[in-house]
Amino acid sequence: MHEYSIVQALYDQVMVHARTQGVGTVQEVRVRIGEMSGVDVGLLDTAWRLFRVHTPCEGAAMRVETVSPRWECPVCGTTAGPLRGLRCDGCGGALRLAAGDEIVLDQIVLEVP
Repeated sequence: MHEYSIVQALYDQVMVHARTQGVGTVQEVRVRIGEMSGVDVGLLDTAWRLFRVHTPCEGAAMRVETVSPRWECPVCGTTAGPLRGLRCDGCGGALRLAAGDEIVLDQIVLEVP
């Protein structure tokens, strides 16, 4: 499961920020996960709960915002929600995925002494 390697990378980023701030305890971690990222949010949550044991993140909840896919045409700039075809309805240009495949550490809530 690649969710465990994603959690490891998120944890590493969180700890870099926590150490920079001189904070010992992390309260919450917020991430944005695209629906097309290939990440199973349930498995990600399970991996986080297992990984955080005996770490400064032990009590930290992970809040996940799911991002829907958004397609856009690089030729005319038209945007579209769910993909209905590979071509823009307006100009016929090839659509590209503009959002919905991301995995982003969005916010860290830290306990400040």
